[in-house]
Amino acid sequence: MRIPQIIYTMDLPSRAVVVYCYLCDRANKNGECFPATKTIAADLHLSKSTVFRALADLEKAGLLTRKHRHRTSGGLSSNLYRIGGEKHVSMGQ
Repeated sequence: MRIPQIIYTMDLPSRAVVVYCYLCDRANKNGECFPATKTIAADLHLSKSTVFRALADLEKAGLLTRKHRHRTSGGLSSNLYRIGGEKHVSMGQ
């Protein structure tokens, strides 16, 4: 998924920009991906708590939605991240 250039001019912490670019890079054609928080943290050399804060920043900015997923056994799985929302649409995506 192409990263909208306006993301760099928004008033977001650098952690949010980096995580947003990471998720865009891994998103399918529907703007969805589901990497584990631990994976995002390891790949970007960030702490898991920094990734959690970045995801919250992106949700608050309207650039991302996340949906909790569960395994058929009832256990938790990685979240489903959807790049989108009003901000993303207005940026030409």
